[in-house]
Order: sequence, then structure tokens, then C-alpha cells
Amino acid sequence: MESFKALARMNPRQLAQQILNVFMVVTSAVMLWKGLGLVTNTESPIVVVLSGSMEPAFFRGDILFLNNPATDPITTGDIVVFKIKGQDIPIVHRVVRAHTKGSDETQSVLTKGDNNKVDDRGLYPRGQLWISRKEILGKVIGLVPWAGFMTIAMNDYPSLKVALVGILGLIALVSREDE
Repeated sequence: MESFKALARMNPRQLAQQILNVFMVVTSAVMLWKGLGLVTNTESPIVVVLSGSMEPAFFRGDILFLNNPATDPITTGDIVVFKIKGQDIPIVHRVVRAHTKGSDETQSVLTKGDNNKVDDRGLYPRGQLWISRKEILGKVIGLVPWAGFMTIAMNDYPSLKVALVGILGLIALVSREDE
């Protein structure tokens, strides 16, 4: 309640300054994300493991760092993150077979989760037997164990996401720098 009173006591200039500060923080975060994507050559340089299909290599809630160098071929044993057409959530699995075909050396791979009994052909779109290089977001180059559980909680409970964003927005608006 005190936060709302502090917000009401602000003059229009102070309120505009706080809104601009929040906008600058959000813009900086987006620029950092896009810059990291450019450096790593992937649209998604950081992902959270959402299932147990890669245990014991990765566990649910681990944060993975990706890199996707265009000149570096994918080889058997690499752990890759790929996105299947028509699905929003990327998949983290190990390459069990890789091959190159044609004069343009188009690369295709077959993947499988370490904790799964069969390969991923059942996950691919109907009639597709391989993942193409363009569907791969990147190779896993590092991880932070269990650091992604807040992301999982916010996906499992959308109201938690709304509450956290609301609280953070309110804190950002009412907190003032000492002048």
C-alpha cells in the first residue's frame, strides 16, 4: 500500500523519469540478448531444459549456453538444440547419426534424448527422417545447473509470471535514486 502512495506523491516529471528508466532497462536487456545472439550466431543463445529426456547429462531446470558457428559441422555425439516447424519449444538432444549429402554438403542429423529408448523420428514432422542444419539453433557449450527453475515455475503457473512482473514493475516505478 505504501508503494501506491509513493507513486501517487510523484509529480508528472518524476513519474515520466521512472517510466523512462524502466524503458531503458528493458531496452538494454533486449539489446544484450540480440547482441549475444549475433555473437553466438543463434536466435536463442540461452535455453532452459524443460524435461528429463537428457538425464543424466542435463536435468530439468539446467540453463544451457549455445553456440552455432556456421563453419563448424555437427558431429555424432554433439548435444544440439533444435526447433521443429510448428512447435514453439526447442528440444535439447544428442546427435546419434550425422551425414552430409550433395555437392553443397547439406548436413542432416538424427537425434535422441539420452534418457529415451528410441530416436526422435517420432517427434519430427510426418515423413521427415532427419533434422536439417537450418533447424538446429546451436550446440551446447556450457551450463548452469538448476538455475532455470524460476522459468519453469513461471511457465507452469502463468499467474506467478503476472505477479512477478507486476511486483517488479511497481518496484521499478516507485524506487527513486537519491538526488
